[in-house]
Amino acid sequence: MIRRRHFIALRAVSVIASVLAIHPVKSQSWPARPVTMVVPFAAGSAYDVLGRILATRLSELLGRLVIVDNVSGGGGTTGTLRFAKAAPDGYQFILGTTNTHAINQTFYKDPPYNAATDFTPVALVTEQPIVLIARKELPVGNLSEFIAYAKANQTRMQYGSPGVCTGSHLACALFDAATGINATHIAYRGNSQAIEDLVGGQIDYQCPTALSALPLIESDAVKAVAVLTKNRSPILPTVASAHEQGLIDFDTPDWTGIFLPKGTPPLIVQKLHGATVATMNTPAVQERLKELGATIVAPERRSPVYLQNFVAHEIEKWAAPIRASGVSVD
Repeated sequence: MIRRRHFIALRAVSVIASVLAIHPVKSQSWPARPVTMVVPFAAGSAYDVLGRILATRLSELLGRLVIVDNVSGGGGTTGTLRFAKAAPDGYQFILGTTNTHAINQTFYKDPPYNAATDFTPVALVTEQPIVLIARKELPVGNLSEFIAYAKANQTRMQYGSPGVCTGSHLACALFDAATGINATHIAYRGNSQAIEDLVGGQIDYQCPTALSALPLIESDAVKAVAVLTKNRSPILPTVASAHEQGLIDFDTPDWTGIFLPKGTPPLIVQKLHGATVATMNTPAVQERLKELGATIVAPERRSPVYLQNFVAHEIEKWAAPIRASGVSVD
């Protein structure tokens, strides 16, 4: 009887060891087939273009094709929710953004996923500055003059955005809260109409990305007041940052990061992180992203741990202006 029990115990240990060995073996051979990058926005969008630039270089480094899968809808929520349910085997990862992993967490009354805990962070990749631009006739020449004018005329001041709780709307809302301005938000159905009304003088200011603002600034159609970050934008080197102009440490970039499903084996996380960092260090990639107005984050900000903490901070940062707007969706 004792020998039989001993045999059963040894057999059980053998089975458990075999099961435990499966994941390391699979992890070590990853990737053994093509990998999918989920971009939760439409094909042709700025995020899609950025994702495809990264995917091309990642394919070379991983030795397997990285396929971009656009799953748009719900401000990025549709694709992100579907991805959150993916198998944690490393064959899907997502290009997360300010919207998908920060803004939507508060914008939705009952968020369909928890951006802070339902994903495995890999690396923060890029940031694109937001720019405060004003109608050309506004009698201001710098940020301090803008703030003084806006406070003195805030009952009449209006700012526009492509829609409620878009990055542009919330960047302006966060700026107003930080400076004590109480202006009226005008939500448009898209960016083109908002820009048209700004250029036409129907609204006073807006907070688009640097890439969107660039042609308007270069054509002298609007006034560039400040880049709403600590540092200047590489594509708008003559526009001073908010930090330079006295709004210390104010920073509202539109960012992207790479995430794997929750529970992905650490070895796969490590491999994808290494390939992502190598992609970020590729001069050709850096140049292409610069053309999009995006900046590769500094080396000390690329670790999975940094991204985990960064997402938690971003959720908290954007929660205040979202709640102040009084707008949410079920």
